[in-house]
Amino acid sequence: MRRLVFLAVAAALGLAAPAAAHPVPFTYLDVRVQGAALDVTLVVHVFDLGHDLGVEPPEQLLEPDILAAQAEAITALVDSRLQLTANGASLSKGVWSAPEALHDRQSILLRARYTPGGAPGTVEVTTVMFPYDPAHQTFVNFYERDRIATQAILDRARTRVEFFASSPQGVWAVLREFVPAGARHILTGPDHLIFLFGLLLLGGSMRYLILIVTAFTAAQTLTLALAAMNVITPSLRFVEPGIALSIVYVGADNLMVRGGRDVRVWIAAAFGSIHGFGFAGVLRDQNLSSQALSWSVFSFNLGAEVAQVMVVLVAAFALAALARRNEAAGRRLAFAGSILVIATGTVWFIQRVFFPGGMA
Repeated sequence: MRRLVFLAVAAALGLAAPAAAHPVPFTYLDVRVQGAALDVTLVVHVFDLGHDLGVEPPEQLLEPDILAAQAEAITALVDSRLQLTANGASLSKGVWSAPEALHDRQSILLRARYTPGGAPGTVEVTTVMFPYDPAHQTFVNFYERDRIATQAILDRARTRVEFFASSPQGVWAVLREFVPAGARHILTGPDHLIFLFGLLLLGGSMRYLILIVTAFTAAQTLTLALAAMNVITPSLRFVEPGIALSIVYVGADNLMVRGGRDVRVWIAAAFGSIHGFGFAGVLRDQNLSSQALSWSVFSFNLGAEVAQVMVVLVAAFALAALARRNEAAGRRLAFAGSILVIATGTVWFIQRVFFPGGMA
């Protein structure tokens, strides 16, 4: 029996055709910001070009005559799959140089220059360079003053990367993008809104309520900066349940106060640090340069603070109006609201610990 099995396996291996493996499923794209111009360098493997141009074997593209004959087709293919924008405006097709053979890398080199018409604050690259290969990746490097400012890897799952220049135009672009992003993250994030709602239920002067949310923002800014710069990167498996527990604690603290010392500022500062870690992924995914990252942290938290102050103004006005009309109703609302905050935080904690992928 063993002999028969051995012979069957040997026969199967003998009949199997050798697999055609992709030698290097990578493309390399360098974008250099040179004043008011963008210099682009692209290195593509002959295997990929040969496949999409129908050149077989693809190594023929390294021969001068064949490469020259295919030059127009190569630049047309690249132009159709590489989109660049500067300051939000799509750039017209670049002026490409003649393709050059890189024999030692089995690759073809192309160069192009784009002229946006002014110093770009942002540059965006969008590409799926070789769609036929699901494993293909494009390594993108952005340069400023001949130094790499930031890097990214594009593939089927991620087809776009945006670069913010270190110029005043780039700083302004960061502010325009991340101030609204910070505000949106607060106003559309139910866990942060519930946390704020719990902090505001007991009321207080407008000055004191704004102090509470400012303490939250200050602590959040610190941990957001540390996490975004990869100084401290706790797993979201712990951060998300921690945010839920902070919500439970706020509601419970409201029920236990009973005229004692109001420590909501310290609660906001303590748990704001946990919430900051939850924001960090938003910035890390942007592949920002160090300067753009610093401005993005500032901008994001500025937007978050503005949104939180807006929430305070609306909530404080509503709570004060209710208390003026019926003080007992105001106390009942604070009690019922605190119970709701505790229940919501408890449900989220259970979901994030035991059902992190979501409950069916």
